[in-house]
Amino acid sequence: MDIKSKIRVIEDFPKPGISFKDITTLLLDGNAYKEAIQTCIDQLEGVDYNVIVGPEARGFLMGAPMSVMTGKGFVPIRKPGKLPGETLQHEYELEYGKDVLEVHKDAIKPGDRVLVVDDLLATGGTAKAVCELIEKLGGEVAGLAFLIELNFLNGREVLEGYNVYTVVGYDS
Repeated sequence: MDIKSKIRVIEDFPKPGISFKDITTLLLDGNAYKEAIQTCIDQLEGVDYNVIVGPEARGFLMGAPMSVMTGKGFVPIRKPGKLPGETLQHEYELEYGKDVLEVHKDAIKPGDRVLVVDDLLATGGTAKAVCELIEKLGGEVAGLAFLIELNFLNGREVLEGYNVYTVVGYDS
């Protein structure tokens, strides 16, 4: 199955000049969604990890099913105020401002080998912040897996030193 053909591209959304990669059409096709998840898992053969994290919100759509299919635990990375237990926050720079992510302090243990999963690798800023949050808790980033990579935004450069895996790439 051509997974890329299941991803709708919407031009000029959310603003002129942006070519938005919409995975809702993939999610609507249960077989394509399952194959996309399985393809992510298959490309990770040989990668040693014991827990999966996914940043809010679309990281949940990829990471949670991968967790179920691999039998690994899943840890949500959330925006502030969404997690009920004691959390660790990490502030990071955006192109035009700052953002904050948080995780339960007891979710990642020292020595855990963590796989970061999200739907899209663009500039790499959020993924890098997730890695830094994991490392603050003593976890080791085993790799990062994305359904889509926007190659032209060079997110891999921001993630230099980490193993990055993607299923579908776009050059524009």
